Amino acid sequence: MKPRLLQHGRLPEHTEARLAEHFDVHPFWAETDPAGYLAAHGAGFVAMTTRAATGVDGTMLAALPNLRVISSFGVGLDKLDLETARARGIAVGYTPDVLNDCVADTAFALLMDVARQISAADRYVRRGEWPRGPYPLTTRVSGKRLGIVGMGRIGRVIARRSTGFDMEVRYFGRKPQQDVAYGFEPSLEALARWADFLVIAASGGPETRHLVSAGVLEALGPEGYLINIARGTVVDEAALVDALAHKRIAGAGLDVFEHEPHVPEALFALDNVVLLPHVASGTHETRAAMANLVFENLEHFFATGAVAKSAL
Repeated sequence: MKPRLLQHGRLPEHTEARLAEHFDVHPFWAETDPAGYLAAHGAGFVAMTTRAATGVDGTMLAALPNLRVISSFGVGLDKLDLETARARGIAVGYTPDVLNDCVADTAFALLMDVARQISAADRYVRRGEWPRGPYPLTTRVSGKRLGIVGMGRIGRVIARRSTGFDMEVRYFGRKPQQDVAYGFEPSLEALARWADFLVIAASGGPETRHLVSAGVLEALGPEGYLINIARGTVVDEAALVDALAHKRIAGAGLDVFEHEPHVPEALFALDNVVLLPHVASGTHETRAAMANLVFENLEHFFATGAVAKSAL
């Protein structure tokens, strides 16, 4: 018999087809009474897929008493109850590494866009304003100071990208990384004060909620730019909106928001912020690699008892 698998959230079509070949899949995303379904059938599932943005909480895990493995599409772990999974011996797989390049590319796309005002200049041309006068001068990127919050897998690729722009790099994190040559800054406010561009590449979750506070934004100052490709919760969004509206920072490039998919409407009219709908990893190549790893984590678990890429 095929192992029973609960699919919590849609996955790419080819991945769903692949899962159906090897598992008895139930599309939980289609249930109109999710709690009722789990109360009646939860004990039958040994495997589960989910997405980083969807996760799985303790209440749901309690309704799945025989669950043995979770395979999550994404790298974010803030919506996964890892503590409960660890206590129950549930293996948790996720999809690191395969999205590093595209997320780092997006970080630099946002950095370039907000500094050189690419999107704003495009709107200027489309509105027919160019015949009335030249577009205002913008900010140079090459040779500037880049501060990175979180020197993990993605942070390191962002730092590597910066060498093509001759940028000086420093970073902030829980502790210095022994295998990187960039300068470590133990104070986030000090890093923000030093940096021309502050890029957020830290993990989400309670430990980093509003890590980028009003004080950090104040330290970044009216000539500094904030780029966030991590999690919206890492930034105090109300403080950021206020700083952008009153030009206490020069600008921001945002791929993530605190209450996705809802974006503060106060940002819509501002030309000093670039807004993306959480698409940093959204390329055909990267999403295919992520989807393959979701399946490989499950395949590896049922063959060996361990997932290929463990979040625990």
